[in-house]
Amino acid sequence: MLRLDATAEAIAGLRDVFAAEEPLSDVLVRVAQTAVRAIPDADAVSITVISGNAGSTPASTDERLIALDRLQLESGQGPCMQAAQERRPVRVEIAAADGNRWPEFGENAKKLGVRACLSAPLLVDDGEPELVGSLNVYSYTASAFDPFDEGLIRLYTVTAGQAITNARRWQKTRDTVSSLERALTSRAEIDQAKGALMAIHGCTADAAFERLVSISQKQHVKLHEVARQVLTSIRRPEK
Repeated sequence: MLRLDATAEAIAGLRDVFAAEEPLSDVLVRVAQTAVRAIPDADAVSITVISGNAGSTPASTDERLIALDRLQLESGQGPCMQAAQERRPVRVEIAAADGNRWPEFGENAKKLGVRACLSAPLLVDDGEPELVGSLNVYSYTASAFDPFDEGLIRLYTVTAGQAITNARRWQKTRDTVSSLERALTSRAEIDQAKGALMAIHGCTADAAFERLVSISQKQHVKLHEVARQVLTSIRRPEK
């Protein structure tokens, strides 16, 4: 009952993540930090993200574990990879016989004092479930995790996946708004540069624009950067 209460409290702690408008990287860190409280006997938590043939560990409560996750990502073997690939929790006692499935992982885990690992897939639902990677719980106690903990981590990762989905949507919206703002700023600078060239050379708007395009092509510089250069060159320094 105490274990279930700890997980329930941690899940309740994710409510702030749902409400917050934060970059995805910050949300992943908060999910990892909250997961330490969600799973009893968890000493450290990391999140691995898999994208195509590449992967990374954007969040970890213990930086030493990043190298352990990297080993699994590079070799394609280990509990975090199996959890992600098979989309189910994977529980491993490092000293036990089943821990020898990945001898290199086991050896490196022991060096860090890790004696047990529980990994679960992290899914993001943007219309259809999309695999993000895995949430990996490490313990310095060999008997740390049991089948009940597997159920707890399933419960936690469902909520965590929803929090990550919200963060991804917010970040996509923010990126779109930022792109529009940059486009509007660039457009304004180009129009100002055209006006300046028209006044200086007494040419038409089309001729002024062609001048900007010509400079852009010759210098291999984006058009809005050329416009900025033109505006900078004609501005008088402030006294």
